[in-house]
Amino acid sequence: MAGRHRGTRAEVEPPAGIADDIPDAIPAEVARTIVLRSLNQAPRTRKQLADLLDKRLVSADVSNEVLDRFVEVGLVNDREFAENWVRSRHAVRGLTRRVLRQELRQKGISDIDAEVALEQIDDASEHAAALELATRKLRSLSRYDEPAQRRRLMGVLMRRGYSGSVATAVVSEVLVGDGCDEGVW
Repeated sequence: MAGRHRGTRAEVEPPAGIADDIPDAIPAEVARTIVLRSLNQAPRTRKQLADLLDKRLVSADVSNEVLDRFVEVGLVNDREFAENWVRSRHAVRGLTRRVLRQELRQKGISDIDAEVALEQIDDASEHAAALELATRKLRSLSRYDEPAQRRRLMGVLMRRGYSGSVATAVVSEVLVGDGCDEGVW
C-alpha cells in the first residue's frame, strides 16, 4: 500500500457540480435544464426541485434564482400541485385528508396550500370513497367467511387512513348490502 500511512486520511477532492462536467457551462442554464427535464416527467413542488438541484450540486443561490423564476412564470405552483395531488389520490386511491396532509407535507407543500387543497374533500366524499373502496375490495374476498371479510376490509380502510368509526360503519354497510349478518358489530 504505497503512499498510505496508517492513521491518516487520504485527501479527497470535493465533489464536482453538474456544471463542472461541461466546459464553459453557465450554472443557471444547467439548473434550468435540470428543472425542465424533471418537470417534463411529472409536476413537482418547489421543494422537490430544490432537493434535486441540491443533489446535483447546484449552488443554493443559483437554485433559488432559477426556482424563483419558474414560480414567477407559473411553471412551478405548489398550490396547484397540491390541489391536483389531493384530487387524484383521493379519487384513485381513496386516501383520507389525514394521509393526504402528511403526503403534502413530505413534498414540501406549505400548511396553508395543503389546507386549501384539502377543502375539496368533505366528510361525505370521504365516506363515499371509503364505501367505493370497500365495495371494490369485497369482490376479491368472496372465498372468505364473513368475519375474515370484515377483518380484511377493516385493514384496507385503516391503512388508507380512515378512522375506526368510519371503517366500522362502512364495512358494516358493505357487508349488509352483500347479504352478510348485521349484528356482529
